[in-house]
Amino acid sequence: MSAWSLNEKVVLITGGARGIGAATAAELSRRGAIPVLADLDVDALAATAVTITPAPLTIELDVTDLSACEAAVEQVLEEHGRLDIAWANAGIASGGPVRFTDPAAWRRTIDVNLVGAYYTVRAALPAVMAQRGFVAVTASLASFAHAPGMSAYCATKAGVEAMCNSLRSEIAHHGVEVATIHPTWIDTDMVREAERESRAFEAMQWALRPPFRKTYPVERAATDIVSGFERRKRRICVPPFVIAAHALRSLLTTRVFERDQLTIAPELERSFEQDVEQRGAAAASASERIWRQVEEHTAAPS
Repeated sequence: MSAWSLNEKVVLITGGARGIGAATAAELSRRGAIPVLADLDVDALAATAVTITPAPLTIELDVTDLSACEAAVEQVLEEHGRLDIAWANAGIASGGPVRFTDPAAWRRTIDVNLVGAYYTVRAALPAVMAQRGFVAVTASLASFAHAPGMSAYCATKAGVEAMCNSLRSEIAHHGVEVATIHPTWIDTDMVREAERESRAFEAMQWALRPPFRKTYPVERAATDIVSGFERRKRRICVPPFVIAAHALRSLLTTRVFERDQLTIAPELERSFEQDVEQRGAAAASASERIWRQVEEHTAAPS
């Protein structure tokens, strides 16, 4: 497939303040695209924006608010007059065995990663369709490889992949293509926080066999994602070995492939219970940064 020029293409990126979103925004800008960064973290947005030339439009956005998503798209159109690519990338993680993990953290993960992706895509579709553009949603290796202690995260990523599979058929006749992005472990704040703050996560990650254990630099993810955008790929895997894992996904839930997970499950449970005893279920279930979000969301009037 010939490359689709990204020059002057306007790209809305939720979760653009840090991690994969921020790194990819910089790479998009280098290739002539016009990124727009949307995120709940205003300070991180500002810090990222000054590293990109020319400085991109930034939008404070809670993706769990449909009206806010619609307003963000309107702001993009007012500033740039078009929207070519909508990338629903905002995401958080919570962890722990289902019977111990904090329910509010579990629910917030669903709201941000799944409902937020739907709200972002729904708000952006009319503008993207007008450009015969491109929709991308960050799924994960976790959309089809379901590790113990990651039930909420895996559920959301499987959900957004299913959503995109339906959406792809719905809007193909409008000239819009849809991609799911499937990174493995990437060196981002989300992964570093989990490694630093959760003994259960560390135990789970190190029980995996290579290459599933390795963490890859965020710049690698950015390059692969932008190349996928240029080719309007329906599935962008980071790194490429994830393609093989996706093709073999039906095998990943067989007894043979689950042996390592079954072996590590008791240790993971003990580690998480120790974290709960020392810090409480809330602190054990999400990083300090994410838990502040959960508390603010829970405290906000409905």
